[in-house]
Amino acid sequence: MEQIDGINHAYFMNQSLVTPNLILGEKVYGEKLLECEGQEYRVWDPRRSKLGAAILNGLTNLDLSNDSKILYLGASSGTTPSHLSDMVPDGLIYCLEFSPRMMRELLRVCEKRKNMIPLLDDATRPKKYLNLVEKVDFIYCDVAQPRQSELFMENMRLFLKDKGQGMLMIKARSIDVTKKPQKIFREEESKLKTHGFNILEKIKLEPYEKDHLGLLVEIGF
Repeated sequence: MEQIDGINHAYFMNQSLVTPNLILGEKVYGEKLLECEGQEYRVWDPRRSKLGAAILNGLTNLDLSNDSKILYLGASSGTTPSHLSDMVPDGLIYCLEFSPRMMRELLRVCEKRKNMIPLLDDATRPKKYLNLVEKVDFIYCDVAQPRQSELFMENMRLFLKDKGQGMLMIKARSIDVTKKPQKIFREEESKLKTHGFNILEKIKLEPYEKDHLGLLVEIGF
């Protein structure tokens, strides 16, 4: 087993990306469970998780610790949040999801993982949950809609601690199906820079996700 440089509690085992299972014996989305030296690990499927794909594609500057607090925008059924839950066992993840149907699935995950807090709300209206979410170390945004960069920046300004990080997963086809993805990526990156954000790392997600780009950012000082 090999720890991935710079990434808290993420490892390579048997040619797979894995995280240490916070809830022994429990699966979240049918993933394989592996054991090494008395510790159980969950295989992280990069085709089911954009963050998993980014790590496999070389993401190195993600700064998480055991007690990090995270705001996750677009938590869906909880696949990626559950791996973050493994990575920050003493931390907390605010899992924001807009769809009531997906929230029902997310609730089942959060019931067993006590460091995951489900929130049924709209990421485009962050002031609605301002009294529910504390300042966090990391904001992850996977909301596929045309204004994804704008809502990401607004949440970053409201909820990110000093020296915290954010990661935006840009889905080009959700922004404009008529433009080439590379043009969209340049435009979205320019928006972030214009509004005072520093780009720490850019990661393409192929072959796991088509026409996606992950941007790890911080607020400029």
